Amino acid sequence: MYEPFEAAAKLETHRQVTDERWIALERRLEMIESALERLERRIWLAVYGVVGFVLTRGILVLLDVTQQV
Repeated sequence: MYEPFEAAAKLETHRQVTDERWIALERRLEMIESALERLERRIWLAVYGVVGFVLTRGILVLLDVTQQV
């Protein structure tokens, strides 16, 4: 069987490996969250651009109609 100090050393090593994996997982999660925030900003910019374009076209059509009357 294992000596008591060997089991304790293995448990400590396992804890250290688990801690390092957790840190790496948190780092990857932060990178994913950052990428999602950037993507969300780009999507909103595109939405506002489309809305601005549609409103501009609508105003131009209204101005065209009022000038013809």
